[in-house]
Amino acid sequence: MDIEEMQALWSEMSDQLEEQKKLTNEIIMNMTQERYTNKFRTLSNYEKVGAVICFGIGVYILVNFGKLDTWYLQACGILTLTFLFGLPILVLRALNRIKRLNITDKSYKDTLVSYTKAKTNLLRLQQVGIIASFLIMFATSAIFSKIWSNKDFFMMERNIGSYVAIGIAIVFVILVYKWGYGHYKRITGSAEDLLKEIE
Repeated sequence: MDIEEMQALWSEMSDQLEEQKKLTNEIIMNMTQERYTNKFRTLSNYEKVGAVICFGIGVYILVNFGKLDTWYLQACGILTLTFLFGLPILVLRALNRIKRLNITDKSYKDTLVSYTKAKTNLLRLQQVGIIASFLIMFATSAIFSKIWSNKDFFMMERNIGSYVAIGIAIVFVILVYKWGYGHYKRITGSAEDLLKEIE
């Protein structure tokens, strides 16, 4: 084997190695994309179920809206309906945006910037939901008190048991949202770590 044949063989092997490296990188990126997308699949499913429940409650309130016979009960109804129909749609859109982030088409820097924006938006919506849920808790109590028993929640006499029940409800809401927000933080943090691995 002369020098020219060895150089040709070496060049061919080098091209094959380069092609193999490119194929390996492509496989790794596709696997990473799949792992990344799967991180948000469970959250998406929970949020879809939550959205269906919110929409169902919203439709029930709409059907019975005529029973809300004072301006403040109607204001509670409008506030609650806005929350029940608006927030789930915004959260599902934000989750969809972060879940569909294509990490194979962009540079590492662009991917991280897009991810950070989507993550910030998603977590901000969760924070808004936490704050709004306390208002909605009282608004829905007023709405359902009127719809179910024709009693004005704001004018009712309350005993110590009522205040204990309200306190328990507030603690329950805090615990549920703390758990849920922690879950969102863990998943978004895990997805970010996954993206950092591809640098």
